[in-house]
Amino acid sequence: MKWAGLALLLSAFAAPHIARAQPVTLFDGGAVAPVLHEPGRTMALAAQLLQRDLAALTGVSPPTATSLQSCSSLCIVIGQKDSALVRAVAADGAVDLRPLEGQWERYVRVLVPSRRHPGRAYLLIAGSDPRGAVWGVTDLSRDLGVSPWEWWADVTPRRTDRLVIDGAWRLSDAPSVRYRGIFLNDEDWGLQPWAARTFEPETGDIGPKTYAKIFELLWRLKANMIWPAMHDVTRPFYTVAGNARTADDYAIVVGTSHAEPMMRNNVREWRDAWGAFNYVENKPALLRYWRERVREVAGHENIYTLGLRGRHDSGMEGVDSAQAARDVTADVVAQQRRILTQETGRPAAQLPQVMTLYKEVLDTYRAGLNIPDDVTIVWPDDNYGYLHQLSAAQEQQRPGGAGIYYHLSYWGRPHDYTWLSSTHPALVREQLDRAWRTQARRLWVANVGDIKPGEFLMQYFLDIAFDARLLADPPRVYLRRWAERQFGPQAADAVADVMGTHFDLAFPRRPEFMGWGQTEPTRPNAISDYVRTGGEEAERRLADYAALVDRTDRLAAALPADRRDAFFQMVGYNVRSAANINDRMLRLDLAVVHAKQHRTDMNRLSDQARAAHARIVADTAAYNAQRNGKWRHMMSMTQRDLPVFQEPFYPKWDIPAGEDCARTQTPSCRSPAPAILTNRILSLPAIAARSADWEAAPGLGSGGAALRSRLDLPSRPGPSGAHPLSYRFTTQERTDVTLRIVALPVHPLTSANRLRIAVRVDGGDPTILDYQSFGRSEEWKRNVLSNSATRDIRLPQLPAAAHRIDLEALDPGFLLDRIDVRLDGAPDYYGAPPVDPIRQ
Repeated sequence: MKWAGLALLLSAFAAPHIARAQPVTLFDGGAVAPVLHEPGRTMALAAQLLQRDLAALTGVSPPTATSLQSCSSLCIVIGQKDSALVRAVAADGAVDLRPLEGQWERYVRVLVPSRRHPGRAYLLIAGSDPRGAVWGVTDLSRDLGVSPWEWWADVTPRRTDRLVIDGAWRLSDAPSVRYRGIFLNDEDWGLQPWAARTFEPETGDIGPKTYAKIFELLWRLKANMIWPAMHDVTRPFYTVAGNARTADDYAIVVGTSHAEPMMRNNVREWRDAWGAFNYVENKPALLRYWRERVREVAGHENIYTLGLRGRHDSGMEGVDSAQAARDVTADVVAQQRRILTQETGRPAAQLPQVMTLYKEVLDTYRAGLNIPDDVTIVWPDDNYGYLHQLSAAQEQQRPGGAGIYYHLSYWGRPHDYTWLSSTHPALVREQLDRAWRTQARRLWVANVGDIKPGEFLMQYFLDIAFDARLLADPPRVYLRRWAERQFGPQAADAVADVMGTHFDLAFPRRPEFMGWGQTEPTRPNAISDYVRTGGEEAERRLADYAALVDRTDRLAAALPADRRDAFFQMVGYNVRSAANINDRMLRLDLAVVHAKQHRTDMNRLSDQARAAHARIVADTAAYNAQRNGKWRHMMSMTQRDLPVFQEPFYPKWDIPAGEDCARTQTPSCRSPAPAILTNRILSLPAIAARSADWEAAPGLGSGGAALRSRLDLPSRPGPSGAHPLSYRFTTQERTDVTLRIVALPVHPLTSANRLRIAVRVDGGDPTILDYQSFGRSEEWKRNVLSNSATRDIRLPQLPAAAHRIDLEALDPGFLLDRIDVRLDGAPDYYGAPPVDPIRQ
């Protein structure tokens, strides 16, 4: 093999503390550098991953070995800092690896010329621990141009005739969050049937072959933890031979969800013959049940979930109040920690343990539950992307720290969103920023449902978890960078624009919510609020989606052939399906409205709705057929068979002869524009004002630029007039006015805070507005379905004059979207008013 410039590289070798660029040619068009690795299963798997990536990039598969004797010129060496292989390389090249001592998941990558063997050099990847070495491998693959989604979304590595990497000393940063991972959930319509029927039929379930692919994806995303799939359609993780061993092989930490204490999956593992799943009545049976599992898994790397809920995702059995649950939970946790100590031989305080304060467990905690200081408190969101509560000052001092459990997919009331990926990345960024700045840094886990088609949001969450400095970037900056890495620099701006518009349109109403029904209990579809102003707002939304689909389809056609499948999986299916579900539902609603208006395009609208449904069917079939059926059974458009997914009845109306609008274009068939109400609304975006108490929340809100009251702002007992946001407007007539203050439905930042603002108009007395919602109230349901929370202030007979609104933050973390100044007779839009309101 010809290694051009090797002598120059040897002479230019710099000391570790001097990070001069040192090009290292791994492939010169003929041969590719071999891969040497520390013996052992984890390092062998890391070497095989790199071997496959190098082969995909070059067309040449490099050899792998475990001995330095296999290295003749330049080799890639992978291992832990204290392995014999790495020690030998470090000694040969006088490399100081002491910076890795005592570190968590860090690595050194550096070119090491051999002093003993002239003409030989090593590209050393030395990890502080197994995962540190793995991150060194996956970072090298990323640097060479391999996407984390090379297998899971078919972002095929592109061939090259030369591979050059920088061999300068690199000491990786420590991960920002210690434990970072995903929860596989609601897998009934994608991941489980795909694994059972397509990818791993020999197991007939999500087994070791599937988990190996999932764990490799976690490697590529530098995540280290899994909460395994746990619905009753899936066999419990530890009951499938090979699953636990595969997690060990990949050095993946296994935990369990909020509903699965002590590594148990209650849905399928608890036997009715053991009696009720009731600690109050059946304590010995539950203690035996937990002890058996801890004894079985004690040799693995685990994070133990403490506490107790119902057999499935339900409240604890045998208690009738938060106080009773508090007392029982305290005893449960004490007994569970005793079991951990006895079965592992280690003090419980030395074992990673978490307690997730999900749903009613948060009420139990608020009732005075004392959680041992070494246990990590995991704060959940409300299932719709808004964190319920975070650590107050005293909680931030706990040795066990805190973490978060965050939903990017959800099954439950008021409505599921398990089909498409539509959580706005700006909301993800803002909520993760809250967690980071309140010291919730021990564990972050995202509910990713079936993984697909939520690739982008999964990576966004995990990339921030690994490097919280990304929080400083506006979401669109990250999105554009991500698009470039998947689809190339020429397409990056267009891809980012398409995806950003998709998230913007889904923010006021997710695609799954367009039926206007609810679930648990399931309620039928209803007429959309988008048509309540006569159809104008619905028509605008349909036009926006039509323009988006046109851009998406033109972009897909222009992409290189090797990126079209990936684009469809990660972008196109989301965009087109969101547009088509809006098209189907809104056109049917408009048909009904137009019939009442005696317009003659009702049947055409009904036919268009039918065509939209057919497009969803066709796109879903195309998704499952991609790559010769690689993803067959992965995508379903009828999840839980909720009303919004069911094909509707397409009504037909009798139209006078000669006016069949489905076949003719007679003048009466041309739909007149609906009567436009005088738009007596002035919409003031939050960012139209500035204040020292407020900071920008980029990308959020109906205008893409919300304001957040500073997270370090202390809660105030009442208004002081300090640092208000000031807005001005003018009325041309004396009229009744309503100020609608539109916010995002966040929750109080900590238990020490509320969610209040004070509003003054024209220097008058302040009105204090509290936006806190409680439980699963009807208000909370409206809020999360619309991503908004509103309060109104009535101003009767406001005179014609210039006016001023002063808005003061009384608590931290309030998210202000806009202020709508609504004059008497203003139309009641569902979302933000049109862009051209009355002039100030």
